[in-house]
Amino acid sequence: MDRDRAHFLFLNVGHFLDHLFTLIFATVAALALVREWGVGYADLLRYATPGFFALGLFAYPSGWLADRWSQEGMMVVYFFGIGLSAVATGFAQTPLQLGIGLFVIGMFAAIYHPVGLAIVTRKWRNIGMRIAVNNVWGNLGVASAALITGFLIDSSGWRMAFLAPGILTIALGVGYLALLWEELKSPAVSAVFVKAPVHGDPGREPSRRHMLLRVSIIVFGTTALANLVFQATTFALPKIFDERLQRLTTEFVAWLEATPLHGHAEVATMVGVLAFAVFAISSASQVVVGALLDRLEPRSIFVATSFIQAVFFAIMVGATDGIALVAALGFMIGVFGQGPINDFLISRVATGTMRARMYGARFVLAFTVIAATLPLISFIYERWGFDMLFHVLTVNAVAILALVACLPGKLPAAE
Repeated sequence: MDRDRAHFLFLNVGHFLDHLFTLIFATVAALALVREWGVGYADLLRYATPGFFALGLFAYPSGWLADRWSQEGMMVVYFFGIGLSAVATGFAQTPLQLGIGLFVIGMFAAIYHPVGLAIVTRKWRNIGMRIAVNNVWGNLGVASAALITGFLIDSSGWRMAFLAPGILTIALGVGYLALLWEELKSPAVSAVFVKAPVHGDPGREPSRRHMLLRVSIIVFGTTALANLVFQATTFALPKIFDERLQRLTTEFVAWLEATPLHGHAEVATMVGVLAFAVFAISSASQVVVGALLDRLEPRSIFVATSFIQAVFFAIMVGATDGIALVAALGFMIGVFGQGPINDFLISRVATGTMRARMYGARFVLAFTVIAATLPLISFIYERWGFDMLFHVLTVNAVAILALVACLPGKLPAAE
């Protein structure tokens, strides 16, 4: 493998790990801590909330520092920082200690999106497909969080769900540092700060400025709504499956034990397997969307993904077992398929430093909404259960559809 491909692979693995680490606690809380620590699921969610706020709080400073120091250097900090903080979190003895550990994980996890995406869009062509492939890796991290954590809970306990990925990530940090060692030794990177380059800003042109304003309103509006959907579905799905797929998971476990191989699995592992299957299969929608974005105007694609979400969220209300599994697959196809579109829209209407600022601002908004979604899930779940959550998500998807309908039919070519 040449150096360029290895660099892209490290960035993709970094995206995988970013989503893995931010969702380990979702499965740990749902399947282990409610029993081991005797703390309610809704109460445990409150300890995860500061970590998701850290994702938003530190996203813009991470991008700012990367622009003035080194994007590659910040990725080295990302790998080592998130790995070490995950290992430390694995030794938590109280919910407060766990919450502090999750906050530090969130600080380092905030580095990836503004920095990793900036490298991906800077170094390679075919932006739509590159973003889509990178997003698929991130969503596989979402999927694997439930699968790997469920397996480790059953085999080694919940602490190993933090310790094992943390140690692996530190090792990857060593590999990334070795790969880019020559670049990182350059005088500009060795300096604490370098002056950010000044570029012309095509956003000053009146026609492009008008287009930028219109698309920006839609991008930030849909970012807020879409990240509420993303967080609610990816974080809560293990708990939803634990409640809604009881008969199905029990039957799967019994079937596995009755096979000639006499396989063995616990319910926690099976919940993780089913969540992984839904996440992994639906992630393929991003490859399709990425290919379409390089060929078609994004409005029609955005409308389709929003419509799919609305339909399957409505079906999920009251659904259990087989119907619930199919409905979950349906709405996750819509949720994941929507992932690359806003980043692609920014690449089409903003250029130079304007693009960097828009990416930074979008990630701050996205992660702030992601953090605020956890108290919302807790509030709704305590009072009405998951059916009310799916009513809210249905309305949310319709609101996204209304905003997307306002997109221009044709956007300017990327510059």
